[in-house]
Amino acid sequence: MKRNLVITAALALLATTAASAQTVNVKATVPFSFIVGRSTLPAGEYSLQTMNNGQVLAMSNRDAKITNLALSNACESLRAASQTKLVFHRYGDRYFLSQVWTEGNNRGREIPIGEREQETAINSSMQEVVLVAAKY
Repeated sequence: MKRNLVITAALALLATTAASAQTVNVKATVPFSFIVGRSTLPAGEYSLQTMNNGQVLAMSNRDAKITNLALSNACESLRAASQTKLVFHRYGDRYFLSQVWTEGNNRGREIPIGEREQETAINSSMQEVVLVAAKY
């Protein structure tokens, strides 16, 4: 009886880990500089990929020779994404990467709100900006 309970618990944990590991392989042209964590990244062509079971999001801009890593969390929607997209929070002229969604999936990746965004949000209202991206 105890052995079955342990096996069931282990399988449930494995299923939860696999379900939360959403793979991201996206390319997007971002026409504005944006903030991720403590880094400000320039406008340009970016490739975004998940690493470490989806927990780390790698953002590379080949032209600027920049790669930035950010921790990300799984997020979920009731409906599958109708398009591959990047979602930004905009406060005035400052943009913060918030989410990455891949067409056909109801699971995406979300960047936790950092200190810089919290400080900016105190004095500004937030608008959501969505950029269409491409899977690769």
